[in-house]
Amino acid sequence: MKKIIIFGSIIIALIAVLIWFGKKNSASPVKYETEKAFTTSIVKKSVATGKVTPLEEIEIKPQITGIIDKIFLLEGTKVVKGDLIATVRVVPNEQSLISAKGRVDNIKIRLDNAKISYDRNKYLFEKGVISKQEFENIELTYDQTRQDLKNAQNDYQIIKIGSSGSGGAANTNIYAQMTGTILEIPVKEGDQVIQSNNFNAGTTIASIADMSKMIFEGKVDESEVGKLINGSDIEVSIGAIEGKKFPAKLTFIAPKGTEEAGAVQFKIKADVSLDSNYYIRAGYSANAEIVLEKKNNVMAIKEALLQFDKKTEKPFVEVKVTDEKYEKRFLELGTSDGVNVQVLKGLKKDDEIKVWNKKTKKDEELAEN
Repeated sequence: MKKIIIFGSIIIALIAVLIWFGKKNSASPVKYETEKAFTTSIVKKSVATGKVTPLEEIEIKPQITGIIDKIFLLEGTKVVKGDLIATVRVVPNEQSLISAKGRVDNIKIRLDNAKISYDRNKYLFEKGVISKQEFENIELTYDQTRQDLKNAQNDYQIIKIGSSGSGGAANTNIYAQMTGTILEIPVKEGDQVIQSNNFNAGTTIASIADMSKMIFEGKVDESEVGKLINGSDIEVSIGAIEGKKFPAKLTFIAPKGTEEAGAVQFKIKADVSLDSNYYIRAGYSANAEIVLEKKNNVMAIKEALLQFDKKTEKPFVEVKVTDEKYEKRFLELGTSDGVNVQVLKGLKKDDEIKVWNKKTKKDEELAEN
């Protein structure tokens, strides 16, 4: 009787196992969607944050100490070089006369040095050794120094005349030193102003800039600065102007970085091509898209199809062999734009690649265990 019971139990167990396997085998196999590689162009970009500023901007400071007597123009006014901006009332004394004479002598020395630098760099520019922007900056410095000398000589004469008049007051005029737009007049009538000299910067009466020539100033991370090349084309997006990108050309990459929040940043500059339909104000915040690498007509796949080996961390995809079978295929990858990635080796264009996600991957691993 015991043998019969044992034998019967074994038969029942075998039947149960057969039923379980039958159900498992009868379950419909999991089907996955597949995608194929495709031909496309991949552009890898970097984004630099910064602002747009005028290429040429100067601050006008008095060459003598005095009081603002009259301001003739307003901020935002377009001026031509030589336009009268303000007058400063001067109360001269002997010390001011000596100081004014010394200032004339100092500016003469500066002008001699500026002339030498101008002549030397003009020759280099004509030979193509330095850029147009560098030469224009040197030319601007030379012109400003000549104007400074004229102003200093005029101020000296005013103080000299005032001193000979037994302390009577005299006026000096403040002129625009370049053609452009008045960005700021930080003083008002009645304010006392201090002359600029070797010991202090002096009081700024007005700042003027040429708004027709704007540049982008921004910073890029050290991991990307090595891929930048002077002369590269970039696109500048201005926060205040939606949906518009301005073409620009990279003109400067700083040779030295600065540490900010634990990362080293390098300053860059780019000449911005303006659109006459838009008015760009100095100081607008902006972003610049810089093309680091571009690959045309290459075989690529979506980055979302990639998986990574747990041990080697090498990228791979699962390629369809049959309806129920996929094989692991390791890939050699190239440029990526964050959405698509170039495939160099390991894949054929007709291969069907399994579309997976993290959830299904975990389910498969649990099933295998």
